[in-house]
Amino acid sequence: MDLLSVLSFLGTAVLLTLLPGPDNMFVLAQSIAHGRKAGIATTLGLCTGLLVHITAATLGISALIYQSALAFNIVKYAGAAYLLYLAWKSFQSRNEELLIDSGQLPALHFGTLYRRGIVMSSLNPKVSLFFLALLPPFVNQQAGYVPLQMLVLGFVFMIQALILFTIVSVCADHVRKWLIKKPRISRKINMMQGAIFALIGLKVAFSSR
Repeated sequence: MDLLSVLSFLGTAVLLTLLPGPDNMFVLAQSIAHGRKAGIATTLGLCTGLLVHITAATLGISALIYQSALAFNIVKYAGAAYLLYLAWKSFQSRNEELLIDSGQLPALHFGTLYRRGIVMSSLNPKVSLFFLALLPPFVNQQAGYVPLQMLVLGFVFMIQALILFTIVSVCADHVRKWLIKKPRISRKINMMQGAIFALIGLKVAFSSR
């Protein structure tokens, strides 16, 4: 692979990652509701989930899922159900205020948020189709080792996503600190987080191949 192809892919990946979508909205919601560390934990989970899709695209598993309506729908509805469950949990906490490290608000453990990110990413079939469409155009067929090239590009995407989502988490944490000074608004954060989860879940549920 030549450097120009990698840089072109990186530029495309950055633009696509910055566009409003389920993953960055998920990180944003978790960061505002639970703090910077929660956003970073979620980010690490999402990027770990990307490994599943990168491997699937490299081995051709994504193509098989795309061709099988049953497999696609199983993954799709499982992901949608999980997101709607998270929405329900957020709505249950609608009266809780945002607090910073006070111990009064039940804190989500790092492992819980990390696993939440993995499940959210892994059960979104659109991510598999995304890699299936994004990686091949940047692969040099004449250079050979196509699976290896796709794997390298996948890791480039994952690393830039990790960096950008971490930045989103840090910025969202500043918004959180401002919201804490506005009790009337802070009480509505879990409702807004639940609405975001519900919208993402419904988008996944009604997505098509």
